Amino acid sequence: MPAAENARPTHESVVPPTGVRPARFRPADGATDAATLDLDGTWRFRLFDEAVTGADPADAGESWDAIEVPGHWQLTGAPDAWPYGKPAYTNVLFPIPVDPPRVPRANPTGEYRRTFTVPASWRDGGRVVIRFDGVDSWFEVAVNGRVLAQSHGSRLPTEVDVTDALVDGDNLLAVRVTQWSALTYVEDQDQWWLSGIFRGVTAQHRPAGGIEHVTLHADYDHVTGDGTLRVEVEGERTDAVVRIPELGVETTAGRAVRVPGVEPWSAESPRLYDVVVDTGSEAVTLRAGFRTVAVVDGVFTVNGTAVKLYGVNRHEFEPTRGRAVTPETMLADVLLMKRHHVNAVRTSHYPPHPHFLDLCDEHGLYVMDENDLETHGFEPLGWRGNPTDDPTWEPVLVDRVTRMVRRDAHHPSVVIWSLGNEAGPGRNLAAMSAAIRALDGTRPLHYEGDWASEHVDMYSRMYPTSEEVALIGRGHEGAWPDGAVDARRRTLPFVLCEYAHAMGNGPGGLTDYIDLVDAHPRLMGGFVWEWIDHGIATRTPDGTPFFGYGGDFGEELHDGVFIADGLLLPDRTPSPGLVELAAVYAPVRIRPVGDDLEVLNRYAFTTTAHVRLVWTLVADGLTVASGEVDHVLAPGASVVVSPATVLGDALDPVDPRATVWFVLRALPRDASAAFSGGSLGAGQVLVRGAAALAPATGTPVRTAVGHRVGPVELDASGRLVAIGGTPVRLARADAWRAPTDNDRIRSWYDAIGDDEAWTRAGLSRLHERVDTVRREGDALVVTARTAGAASDCGLDVRYEWRAVDDRTADLVVRLTPSGRWPGSVARLGWLLALEQDDAGDVVVDWAGLGPHESYADSTRAALAGRWQHSVDALQTRYTRPQENGARRGVTTATVGLAAGPLTVAAGAVRVGGRDVPGFELTARPWSDAALAAADHPHELTPDGLLWLHLDAAGHGLGSAACGPGVLPNAALHPTTATLHLRLTA
Repeated sequence: MPAAENARPTHESVVPPTGVRPARFRPADGATDAATLDLDGTWRFRLFDEAVTGADPADAGESWDAIEVPGHWQLTGAPDAWPYGKPAYTNVLFPIPVDPPRVPRANPTGEYRRTFTVPASWRDGGRVVIRFDGVDSWFEVAVNGRVLAQSHGSRLPTEVDVTDALVDGDNLLAVRVTQWSALTYVEDQDQWWLSGIFRGVTAQHRPAGGIEHVTLHADYDHVTGDGTLRVEVEGERTDAVVRIPELGVETTAGRAVRVPGVEPWSAESPRLYDVVVDTGSEAVTLRAGFRTVAVVDGVFTVNGTAVKLYGVNRHEFEPTRGRAVTPETMLADVLLMKRHHVNAVRTSHYPPHPHFLDLCDEHGLYVMDENDLETHGFEPLGWRGNPTDDPTWEPVLVDRVTRMVRRDAHHPSVVIWSLGNEAGPGRNLAAMSAAIRALDGTRPLHYEGDWASEHVDMYSRMYPTSEEVALIGRGHEGAWPDGAVDARRRTLPFVLCEYAHAMGNGPGGLTDYIDLVDAHPRLMGGFVWEWIDHGIATRTPDGTPFFGYGGDFGEELHDGVFIADGLLLPDRTPSPGLVELAAVYAPVRIRPVGDDLEVLNRYAFTTTAHVRLVWTLVADGLTVASGEVDHVLAPGASVVVSPATVLGDALDPVDPRATVWFVLRALPRDASAAFSGGSLGAGQVLVRGAAALAPATGTPVRTAVGHRVGPVELDASGRLVAIGGTPVRLARADAWRAPTDNDRIRSWYDAIGDDEAWTRAGLSRLHERVDTVRREGDALVVTARTAGAASDCGLDVRYEWRAVDDRTADLVVRLTPSGRWPGSVARLGWLLALEQDDAGDVVVDWAGLGPHESYADSTRAALAGRWQHSVDALQTRYTRPQENGARRGVTTATVGLAAGPLTVAAGAVRVGGRDVPGFELTARPWSDAALAAADHPHELTPDGLLWLHLDAAGHGLGSAACGPGVLPNAALHPTTATLHLRLTA
């Protein structure tokens, strides 16, 4: 290695970037009249095995491969033939030996080359700068063979002054990027390990007398309604002219000017004003929002009003591009968030692409902007050697927060700075906090990794139980050892930086947390983990496409499907979890209070004048009456709507045998209103449960081969063999489901996980033994025991068959648990496998809750009505197959079988002595066993059967994959159950 290279920092150096310009703001594209040159596109590329590549930075690489920038080299090319390595996923553990700052000699390193030409005028009285918005993980920049800079901070900007290295005509830009570096140890952020120049590269002209940096403060006084604008400029000219053309404001930089009567910015009303900053040599337009963020008496406020954060965590991700997200994807994310009533986003766990913040400013999202810091891999080592507590790392960590704040501080959407994530406690937290406060004292600070909260402005936790959140809301949390620190922490607002892990089918329990947030002023809200499944688009050897997760790419070390933990599926299809989140986060909260519905305006600044409150009376799925309730609620106000008062005599003509719901919806008056998602809130209350079914009056018939009960045929042993001409392959009591991702993992707070309990109880290995078959009056009674192999616990089962007529039969299933059960039970009900070709095409028409799936702790998005889907459409194609598709509160369901429709009506359904309004219905073209065995959706194949689950009850979803399991109010434990079904074929 040449001596000069030995003298400069390398990828194993723990020093801030060298040879780079001071961090500066990043105006939106087109917001400056200084010239720029886009350097994105096709570059030349070669991948080396080690960081010392031997490649000459003066070598143009004319014979090298072509690669697209921005992008990751691991995702270049066809997904089944990536030429430059493969993606790898770990959550906590480092994929390299933990030996900071050293990394393995085997260190994939990309050499990038491209040429560019700058106009001669750029070099006449100005400077030329190349800006990199994101490079993972360490890189060195050379122009025309001259090494100019070494930088890092993968999700942070780097600017290099290249003026003195330029020549007339073509200039060669050489960038060397290492996959591993000392900085890997502070970028362990629960995502795919992907490398390269993944954000844009631009050449920029910095004119003499131009604007080097702008600090913009646009505060709002909620008492007077006035704004205060102060702009400070760095550069040769600090006396820039500052104008707000729309308001007729003109002042100079460095002066504070009061602006009367401005419209404030908030996520509800993201009012922006163009602020022009002009030195004569350069004019920059920034979009300013007048707003003030403060913590007042332990409450988080915006513009003097308490604001709740109904948020999500968002990694940057596209299934074919990794973190090289496009502007179109960023906009899609923001619009999806707004349409699903998300009002806040935590940029986990690094500053996002700056364009994302432009969109949050424009469309209205509160942002917790998080520093590019996570050292989670030190936790399994007891945090030994953690950079957060190592003074050697202080300059690097302070540099990171400095670059974040200087880049992003002009964005009104940024309301909180975060020091980082899962980086443990340590002395460098104080230094980072002080650095941020010196640059920007207008926003509160966040950090979850030190519960003392000594250096920040809010107490933060991830995945506490709802019981603990309630204690914190009341200020009754456990004491911190240091009394003074404890006393201060109790004055701080509390935020759930992560809660409700949205992995696979889930999360459950959202309502429990958000009800607490609404109830306690101290609780400022929370951010669901996380926004999107990080499934990498790939394909099998035969070309079948699928989304891969950890372990699908031959990784030495990986964390499996834990990367698929989002509210969106990898192709950005909203999961049922996001649909439920929208219902829980809705700005108009409608929930049962006894026999009535309480309507709460959750908006902080907006009345409900734009909202129609529309009610419907739904009887057995059909709307039999409707109307509107005339209420306009002030922000934070509520009203109770009583169905008894609203309905009057509307209930009189309704069939007294029907199940009747009163459903209240908050709808936008303007149906095309942006971000309404079609609904601003909904709730319902059961007005009347179903009357008992009319008694069955027929009698079973003994046949040559067994028994006939209406359309039902049983053999002599009491086994069900056909219904209405459709052969039955299997019919028995059931207590198992294909485990969800949350079922598979024991929660932080439970002694045993759900799937572990079910496995111990043998629920995935159920066998049914028939004990007796006999006539009891007008009933054919079959008694049985259903239990799992190698288990002594099970269900004593009693089937009572009665004929109604030739086409209709009643079945009463009575379940009684016996033995010692280790934990919860997945479901209590009846499983039916009907022979049916093309089962996925079968149409299911049901009256009950829908149209979306619902579970015991995920119920807000499912409303009473009559709904229809094919069996295929009832499935949710989670990135890893698992339990999905349940519809609850079903009173009748008609299944369009080839031999003729089968209708199932609910009679009395009781669980543990409690009446339940209807049964739970799941229909699939494959078994639960096949569902549980499949690792990817394409591995599921219809088996010629229609599998119907008709359940009295099912276990909730919870969030056990990270945090609490199913909360007690939604957990199903072994108990008695009675399921009365009327079958018509």
